[in-house]
Amino acid sequence: MAYILIDKANFYHNLSQLALKAGGKKRLAVVLKDNAYGHGLELMAELAAEYGIRQAVVISRREAERILAFFDHVLILGGRPEPIEKCSFAVSELRVLEEIDPETLIELKVDTGMHRNGIDPRDLATALEIVRRRGLRLHGVMTHYRSADELTSEYFWQKKRFETVKRRVRKAGFTPRFHSHNSAALLRCKGFDEEIARVGIAIYGYNTLPEGFDPVELRPVLSLWARRTSTRRVEAGARIGYGGSYTVLRAMTVSTYDLGYGDGWPRGDAADSYMTGEGLPILGRVSMDFVTLEGDRETVCIMADAQRAAKHYGTICYEMTTALMPTIYRTVKEQR
Repeated sequence: MAYILIDKANFYHNLSQLALKAGGKKRLAVVLKDNAYGHGLELMAELAAEYGIRQAVVISRREAERILAFFDHVLILGGRPEPIEKCSFAVSELRVLEEIDPETLIELKVDTGMHRNGIDPRDLATALEIVRRRGLRLHGVMTHYRSADELTSEYFWQKKRFETVKRRVRKAGFTPRFHSHNSAALLRCKGFDEEIARVGIAIYGYNTLPEGFDPVELRPVLSLWARRTSTRRVEAGARIGYGGSYTVLRAMTVSTYDLGYGDGWPRGDAADSYMTGEGLPILGRVSMDFVTLEGDRETVCIMADAQRAAKHYGTICYEMTTALMPTIYRTVKEQR
């Protein structure tokens, strides 16, 4: 069966680079939501904990319960907040604050400009009053940057707005942790000064900043491999796959490998062949469970760099990895 190889050395390299930017590994909260961006939730949690990371971020209680044993604290971004040991919940609406049980550990998300989730800064005083009145435990106050990975001033504009939020929260008598930096924001900032940075795509090896920022070398953690299921000799003029969309120009040996769009690999356009991590073009259409390549090697590396693959398919590296099905076997390549 197809499998995913996780490069432990590359993962630890990325964490070390980010720890340097943040001022230590204790200030990193690894984002493991959506099956750790397709890398494998429990697997990446265990590796992160082994490195010394003590905080994580997930999307749901179900994800949190699967990794709680590895961390001191887990921030849950979605779902109904409730008292759970070692967990806090992000809250983005005043209505939700009124519905939460007392003693629940929460982190107020404030909308400083992304306009996706978050309490309007104009409602901050009301939110803090509800927190106090209902006996909620304010563990953190957070926001999210909409354009940290772009060469504009919007990062500084939002950061300034969040600084105002911090002052208002402290003036109201609260002392929560404050956090706003995602991967791109941490990689671009010159002097990180918050309690934690929520690092996602960067820990998996991808720096999405354009040229113009100080370079930070990151290394892809995930590679995708497929195994040969059958081999045949075809003559010039033979047509391969559904619709016979690829015509063989010369006699060659071709093999079928056990990966397809049923595994989360893009079907793509057969007229614009994707080149594998080993420089082999996919021949014809991608099937639900199979791709065809020239040659007869037992295993092939389909993807070694999700950013390169994303460029071919007109998407982003996040989508290339998160689309990979949890059913694909994942294993660790130990440190060299």
